Amino acid sequence: MVFPNQESESSNSLRKNGRGKIEIKRIENTTNRQVTFCKRRNGLLKKAYELSVLCDAEVALVVFSSRGRLYEYANNRLNIHSFLLFYRERVCVYSRQILGEGVSSMSLKELKNTESKVEKAISRIRSKKNELLFAEIELMQKRELELHNANMYLRAKVQIAENERAQQQMNLINPAAAGGSEYQPMSSQTYDVHNFLPVVNLLEPNHPYSRQDQTPLQLV
Repeated sequence: MVFPNQESESSNSLRKNGRGKIEIKRIENTTNRQVTFCKRRNGLLKKAYELSVLCDAEVALVVFSSRGRLYEYANNRLNIHSFLLFYRERVCVYSRQILGEGVSSMSLKELKNTESKVEKAISRIRSKKNELLFAEIELMQKRELELHNANMYLRAKVQIAENERAQQQMNLINPAAAGGSEYQPMSSQTYDVHNFLPVVNLLEPNHPYSRQDQTPLQLV
């Protein structure tokens, strides 16, 4: 049995735990990433507006999408343009510093920070390169296995065709072998002259069966 207080406490706990904590990392799915960007961008612009109104602060917000589109907010238009110019100049200086240009005026701390950023960037680039290489190697291994199986299948078909062609040639050379029985010529039999009647003697005149009045034999 659930009491009203217990029911309200359980419903409150469900409401608190209903929305799970989202892990902060890059969203791999393109559609989900775009939807999340639009929602959070609008929320960020709204928070910037509320901050400027509630606290009477000068707020300038610049957001670049993955496609390079610019989204901005500022309660003072002059500030946003100044910020954009500063941002553009800063980006140009930073790109030159990454290439090792214009570092003579940098302090030791700035050089260390730049070196650390470059090393982190190189580490990310190498990690992504290795990931792509491993994926390509795995794909090539699968392709190699598929080609090996296809080669074995074709070899088997060629072997069957060669066996059939050889059998056809044997059938043309020896037709008796095609019927499954061997041709055996009639062997000469040995005849014994004693097993036959002396037909020649029947024609002699002194033989009792050579008389003319003898009734000839008839086959019935």
